[in-house]
Amino acid sequence: MRTETLTSIDTITAAEWNALAGTDQPFVRHEFLAAMEHTGAVGPGTGWQPCHLVVRDEQDRACGAMPLYSKTDSWGEFVFDFAWADAYRRAGLHYYPKLVAAVPYTPATGPRLLTAGSDDAAAVAAALLAGARRLAAEQQASSLHLLFPPGEELAVLKEHELLLRKDCQFHWHNAGYSDFGEFLGTFTAAKRKKVNRERRRVREAGVRFRVLSGADVNPDMWQQIMPLYAASFWRRGREPYLSGDFFLEIARTLPDHLVIILAEFGGEPIAVALCFRSADTFYGRYWGSSGRYHSLHFETCYYQGIDYCIAHGLQHFEPGTQGEHKISRGFVPTETWSAHWLSHPQFAAAVDDYLERERDHIDDYMAVVRNHVPYRDKHG
Repeated sequence: MRTETLTSIDTITAAEWNALAGTDQPFVRHEFLAAMEHTGAVGPGTGWQPCHLVVRDEQDRACGAMPLYSKTDSWGEFVFDFAWADAYRRAGLHYYPKLVAAVPYTPATGPRLLTAGSDDAAAVAAALLAGARRLAAEQQASSLHLLFPPGEELAVLKEHELLLRKDCQFHWHNAGYSDFGEFLGTFTAAKRKKVNRERRRVREAGVRFRVLSGADVNPDMWQQIMPLYAASFWRRGREPYLSGDFFLEIARTLPDHLVIILAEFGGEPIAVALCFRSADTFYGRYWGSSGRYHSLHFETCYYQGIDYCIAHGLQHFEPGTQGEHKISRGFVPTETWSAHWLSHPQFAAAVDDYLERERDHIDDYMAVVRNHVPYRDKHG
């Protein structure tokens, strides 16, 4: 096997890359990563420089890949290591650049060692991790980080001496509900009343919803949607991660994976949730509105998404990071992971010790949170 580094995803065909991804999850597909490169979401000046890895066999066939970036900061990752960077700085060392195997700006669990269809997935995974470490040495990078890998990759990551970090998000899981009412019937009376009141407030305010796919939205409609999406970033004093051109490209290349939940008042858009889907999972990603409306955020970002999952038979709903307000609306604590390799032995030992204590804290936190889910039997 030999490993090559791609400074652009376009240097491998979509068919080759997607065959290795072996999933219909949109975020690791060639089209999604390419749209980020084509529209300037990654590349010079963004802190995300593509350096994807591909492993090829003796017949020059691609048998493994890793979405990989050289990072000069820690923004847009959602696995926070700013304290580690500061410790390096105080020790007179450079933490940046570092290598990050992830999907930029996307804290969703998905494969990072793309080995689907490989005859020996374990050997290919080993080649990818060895190639990433060699690249780290070539770039004088301090470390390698794989963010939000799935549970089935954890064993191989641990086997190759990466340090595992646990965190918690709040996800919704479909127990085969026939409709939203049946789902809500599993709540305690007080929590059920609260959700019904929130939904009623939005309806009585005259807000109506349309759920669209990427193919349903023309460029003129995107002109109306993008200011809503951007508004949530501007309120925090930041530029949006992704541009209108990005969504236009995704609507063209991955139309069935893009789901737009559009809230309208008097026929005019007032709020939007830009979401994605796979065959079994719904991903809430970006939300924005033209003003403050009571309970509109909960309806647009959570209840409409749950309705969509039930109607389309999707089993899981990942609404993004943080947000304990999700718990009372039916989302339950769900562990997420990252894996880390640091080239400096003493810092690696210190981080290993910290992560062991942090995992205990996360376990305790999740146990406490489970006592506050709205379900009558606390099953989640």
